[in-house]
Formats: sequence, structure tokens, C-alpha cells
Amino acid sequence: MKTPDKIEADLSKPDFWKNSKRYYDLKSYWRNRFGCTVHKLQIDAGFTCPNRDGRVATGGCIYCDGRGSKLRQSGALPSVACQIASGKKYYKPSASKFVAYFQTFTNTYAPVEKLKALYDEALAQEDVIGLSIGTRPDCLPPEVIDLLAGYAKKYHVWVELGLQSASDRTLYFINRGHTFAQFAQAVEALGGRELNICVHVIIGLPGESDEDILTTAKTLAALPVNGIKIHSLLALDGTKLGEMYKQGAIPMISKEKYASLVADVLELLPPEMVIQRLTADGYRDILLGPVWAQNKLDVLNAINKELERRNAYQGMRCESIGLDTLREF
Repeated sequence: MKTPDKIEADLSKPDFWKNSKRYYDLKSYWRNRFGCTVHKLQIDAGFTCPNRDGRVATGGCIYCDGRGSKLRQSGALPSVACQIASGKKYYKPSASKFVAYFQTFTNTYAPVEKLKALYDEALAQEDVIGLSIGTRPDCLPPEVIDLLAGYAKKYHVWVELGLQSASDRTLYFINRGHTFAQFAQAVEALGGRELNICVHVIIGLPGESDEDILTTAKTLAALPVNGIKIHSLLALDGTKLGEMYKQGAIPMISKEKYASLVADVLELLPPEMVIQRLTADGYRDILLGPVWAQNKLDVLNAINKELERRNAYQGMRCESIGLDTLREF
């Protein structure tokens, strides 16, 4: 793909055009950062969530499959070390290094002593160079942030915050159990601690307009966020959202509309923000809709084709905005 001179100049940092990309994907980031292939190893450490156990709410997010990982469903969870050893088998010898990804539910929702033991076990494994911790904005007390910041002095650490939308109206509807203000406070608390922040958002949430989605993107562009995971909304069997879908109560956007909105979001994000994900995957056995979400490669191709059609790229419409300028929902 020929790179226009103007785009080369605009995207001098980072130069993802070297890899014929129109966005800064995770693979390119790993290569730039470590000079080798890096893979995440998914870990289920047995946590739950405060909006499941009653501390904040019950029932969990309306889209969330409450069964946890397949490991959890199959019986007693293997140790963190065993899960890492098993995960490595899928990648070696192609992978050089690994990041332990504590993924299932809220992975800071425990006493700090328990967290330290689990994280230490992961980092003690050969070729594990860091941690990626999936959590909620309301589950990051100072002692947990201090623990993670301590690891960041020696290891590569990501904190993955579930947000889904910057709209408090949407957060209430999907039963997140926290507000956007709590998310912003968490980002502020994590800032300046040598921790990388990755934010999860969902495109296609019930009641959200295109403008709502773009406002979420603009909001994240204005915050000290290092990465983003963009998910398509999935209606899963056994979830509240799944029941709504069966009743015809919620529409699902088309693949073409999803690709267009993802392209819009990418244009608004800073070019140095790492795009860790562009669509949801998995859940084939319980996916009710949309059917197009079953084919991840097809969705990624649709996004890339839409970017090419526009001659668009990550950051081309990025602008600095202050949180005080964001409209009320």
C-alpha cells in the first residue's frame, strides 16, 4: 500500500504505516516496545465482581456471561502457574515473551495480600515479562494501585478498565454499577504511576446514538489512556441482554454500520493509543446475535476496507478537548 506523503508526515509517531496499517495495533506495539513477539496468556484466578455479589449490585452487567471461563465451568480452577504453562503451548516457539492477562471478572477485587500472591506466581514463570489486569474503576483502592505501581518498576504492566460508554445513562441501563466520574477518578489515580491504561468500550449498546459513541471516543482521547479495546455488542444466551434480544426488544447493528463506527472512532483517537482489539470474539456456543460477529476475520476485513475507502487512519481527526466541554447525557 502506497503511503501518501501527507499521511507519513502526520503519523511520524508512531509510524504504523511501516507495517501497512491504518491504526496502531497491539502486535506493532509489542514489536516496537520489546523487539519480539509477545502474547497475552488468559488467566481465570477465581474472582467475582461487586455488581454480582451484592456489594454494588446483583446480576452483573446485562451483557455478561456469568459462568466465567471454560476452565471455571469445567470444575476446579488450575493454579495460575498451570494456566500459564498450558497457554504457552499454543504459542511456542513463535512467541518470545508473554504477558499474564488476569481476565475473568474483576481481578483486583480481593485483599491486597491475595492479589500479590497471585501476581507474584504469574511473574515467577519463565518468559513472563508483565501483567495485564482486567478490573473495574471502583475496584482500585490506593493500596492496590501502589501494588501495581511497584510491579511497573520492573515489569510491563497494563490496567484494563471496563468502561463501555462515557454515558451515565447507558452505564445505568447496562447495570455497570459505577459512573463515568468514578472512571475518570480511577484514570487520574493511575496516572503518573508508570502504569499503562487500556479501556474497554462497546459499540452498539441499546439506546446509544452515533453521537454518544463518538463522545466516548473524544472523551478517551482527552484522557491519559494508553490503549483501547473496542468490542461489538453480543447478545449471549443466559444473559439479560440475551433475553431482551429473544423478545425483539433490542436491535443489533449491521456489520457495515459497525465497521463505519469503528472507523469513526479510530479517526478520533490519538495515533499513539494502542488498539488492542477491534471486535469481540468467542462465545460461538451461546451467541444469539448478531450472526456476523461469529467471523472475526471478516469483521476486521470490513473495518480495514472502510478505512481504505475513506483513506482514513487513526488520529486523523484527533483533537484535544477538556472534560468540562463534554455535553451532559
